[in-house]
Amino acid sequence: MGLATLPVIQPQPPRPERTGRPEWLRVRFPGGENYQDLKGLVGRLQLHTVCESARCPNIGECWEQRTATFMILGNLCTRACGFCAVPHGRPEGLDTDEPQRVAEAVAHMGLDYAVITSVNRDDLEDGGAAIFADSIRALRARVPGCKVEVLIPDFRGNWEALATVVRARPDVLNHNTETVPRLYRQVRRGAVYERSLELFVRAKQLSRSFGTTLPVKSGIMLGLGETREEILAVLGDLRAHQVDILTVGQYLQPTTQHLPVVRYYPPEEFAEIKRAGEAMGFRHVEAGPLVRSSYHAKKQESAARPA
Repeated sequence: MGLATLPVIQPQPPRPERTGRPEWLRVRFPGGENYQDLKGLVGRLQLHTVCESARCPNIGECWEQRTATFMILGNLCTRACGFCAVPHGRPEGLDTDEPQRVAEAVAHMGLDYAVITSVNRDDLEDGGAAIFADSIRALRARVPGCKVEVLIPDFRGNWEALATVVRARPDVLNHNTETVPRLYRQVRRGAVYERSLELFVRAKQLSRSFGTTLPVKSGIMLGLGETREEILAVLGDLRAHQVDILTVGQYLQPTTQHLPVVRYYPPEEFAEIKRAGEAMGFRHVEAGPLVRSSYHAKKQESAARPA
């Protein structure tokens, strides 16, 4: 075969490197006995959990240990944040019996520490604050001695709504900052960074006026394109605005319709951020690839108690 008859091979463009989740982000598929029991309980009581709705990677571990984060005010959020898998749309009505069913679920599970969160309900004048307060009271009446942590929205700056929740005396008040200010428009639509900072200070002030000292908690995700300097600046802002407990975890893209992961942080970098937060004076910092705001919430609250 002469040179003239050799086939012409066209140069191929390099293929993009496909990288899956790192080893430290792989979790066991859920399906044990406790998991099935809780799945049946949630369905029977017509409740929602952020574990399912937000596709939390820790659902297998948590449900096997019989812990779950209940999501009140329905399963439709009025905001469409770029990171969140919770369905969004226009909710219909308000389920005023929901607090009693949450309390029934907590009693069935035998919990002594419960976490309650919600979708955003910007369609309601109080953002759903009254249902949060009713849920706290119903749970305490049904399961005396059970501690209650609430993970609340910003109520669009309705501070009377915040007062309604604080007046019900939760044991911990959590509100997630989620990301750095520069990324708010893409990540946390409808939210305002400065408004969240104000919420922390007002929650502390309100709790003191009601005769309590309320631990305040917040969390951020990493991997959306933030810089180290921005991370440390947010931590400094949170501490300056009286946040006691901090959670830092890796963002994971729930579906292809959500924001992509820009970077996976290795465990050693989370350890560095934990040390930086502790040096700033947080009472407790939980940082790691699989950390979520309510992951090991009971242990976080215990670790943050004054010695």
